[in-house]
Amino acid sequence: MVAGAVSLHPHKRPAWLRHVRDSKQLSAPVRRDIADTIKHTVPAWGVGWAAVQEIDSVGILQATRLAMRRALADLAARAGAPPDYALIDGRDAHQFNCPFETIVRGDASCTSIAAASVVAKVARDAWMETRSAAYPGYGFASNKGYGTPQHLAALKRLGPCAEHRYSFAPVRANDRAALRPAPLPLGF
Repeated sequence: MVAGAVSLHPHKRPAWLRHVRDSKQLSAPVRRDIADTIKHTVPAWGVGWAAVQEIDSVGILQATRLAMRRALADLAARAGAPPDYALIDGRDAHQFNCPFETIVRGDASCTSIAAASVVAKVARDAWMETRSAAYPGYGFASNKGYGTPQHLAALKRLGPCAEHRYSFAPVRANDRAALRPAPLPLGF
């Protein structure tokens, strides 16, 4: 689970900002270019992670909240100060160290949330590409860990690896799920 946080200057609207939208609506090369531009031009940005083991331990919702808090902490560390206010994608109540507002489908309607989604997606995709080398056969470089038919077939054929969430039904249902592998170092 990866979350992003981006601080935009309140009175500046650079030209590149008009290209920022929900990360799922952008091609991978465009996402990478926009993420690079974001990282080099905004006042601050951050990325937060929740490990597979954390997701399995506390559930996806709590892990998402944890990743969001970590993203805001990373942004604060880069900025040298915590944010004054945060716009959060979704509707769930959270606990952050600053005032915040939730926006349902915020990645489609709010530029700063969309920018954060781009930064997070690029970070996650890069991580999954490294996992493809560590765990050949699952196609992580192409499926990015999503349950595509090819990924589910590999899961059935190879059994789960340390990158799989055991709280995910297809992993739990696998005959070899009880043989849970030791995780590799996270390295991020």
